[in-house]
Amino acid sequence: MKSGSRAHAGNGALIQRVQRHLRERSRLEQRRNSRRLFHEANRLRRLPLYLFTILDELKAQAQARGINVIDLGMGNPDLPPPRNVVRELVTQVQRSENHRYSRKGGDVERKLNQTIAQWYHRKFTVTLDPTTEVLPLIGSKEGISHLSLAFLNHDDIALVPNPTYPVHFNGVVMAGGVLYSLPIHPETNFLPDLKAIPRSVLKQSKMLFLSYPHNPTTAVADLAFFRQVVAWAKQHRIMVVHDFAYSDFVFDGLRAPSILEIPGAKEVAVEFHTLSKSYSLPGLRLGFAVGNQDVLASLAKTKSYIDFGIFRAVQWAAIEALSGPQEYVREAIALYERRRNVFLAGLKQIGWDLAIPKGTFYVWAKLPLKYSALTSLEFATLLVQEAGVVVAPGSGFGEYGEGCVRFALVEPERRLQQAVKRIAKVLQMGD
Repeated sequence: MKSGSRAHAGNGALIQRVQRHLRERSRLEQRRNSRRLFHEANRLRRLPLYLFTILDELKAQAQARGINVIDLGMGNPDLPPPRNVVRELVTQVQRSENHRYSRKGGDVERKLNQTIAQWYHRKFTVTLDPTTEVLPLIGSKEGISHLSLAFLNHDDIALVPNPTYPVHFNGVVMAGGVLYSLPIHPETNFLPDLKAIPRSVLKQSKMLFLSYPHNPTTAVADLAFFRQVVAWAKQHRIMVVHDFAYSDFVFDGLRAPSILEIPGAKEVAVEFHTLSKSYSLPGLRLGFAVGNQDVLASLAKTKSYIDFGIFRAVQWAAIEALSGPQEYVREAIALYERRRNVFLAGLKQIGWDLAIPKGTFYVWAKLPLKYSALTSLEFATLLVQEAGVVVAPGSGFGEYGEGCVRFALVEPERRLQQAVKRIAKVLQMGD
């Protein structure tokens, strides 16, 4: 008998119940699809199952049973946003002129681009032309997905580390491009091995996606890594797309560098930011891309056929966030670092000892040995049903995320300690 089988011989009935639940849900979904009059496009069928939808269903079922669910699944910041930003938003919403379409070259549009460029220079000492090297977005997720649509033909390859934030590979599939996964592992600090990519793949490759600090693995990258990436990208004429959503989220005195700090990086790279994390404004839906002006021009062209820009009141609020006092961001990062320390100490105490995250507000955890024969979705289902704790299954971030789960530290310390106590009961089941 394998060690994993021995480990949960005592709670086999529990495991079987979870697996039976997921099989039944899969059968119901298949029956619903078979009854459809109109079927989705094939490219949608190529997309992996969006596991957060399943988690939302499981969460609702647990709540219906009266369980006070602790949701550590989605990276949805729980902190109240900066008061000065909220005040500015309220003021601008009441101005009738802000309810018209956003137009390129308008007063707030020009000011937002200038503010982003100034913020970027203060933070990374990188100079940007606000007219050509800055592009505001309706959230960075929107921009990243539309970038694939703007550039990928059906035979173009996008190189995507795996596991990763789902829009990096979902956007490629939606655009009809060819997805080539680059496995990343803890032994190499979750950095892709670009030298291992076959020459035949490189010839057809058009884009490389990166994201450091990394969601979900929490890894960080340094300037030496980005220097190698820029040189490699120039050699092979490949666009580098760096998702920098967690630029502020580094702990223990570390710093997260921008790839654009590397001389010549703007020749091959674009970088994506968002106000969702650092300023706790996910509902505002504002992000921005910076870097290569030709890439941004094509992205702007693509967006012009799809959306009418960003609500002007939101743009004024973003200007206030980026140009106003930044003490909020520093305090928020310190708070998330305390949460990380409390949560990890609790898990260690109950026998689940994990590597300390260097960045993001996540904890990336290999499944406990006792449950190692489960899939990550089965283990996540078990935690919701038996502990009322929602986590993200690693397989939702790509096949190389299987065997892990991701905790989002988006609850106060007291709730995180409660989550640890509940998880402890699950780990003790069958003993």
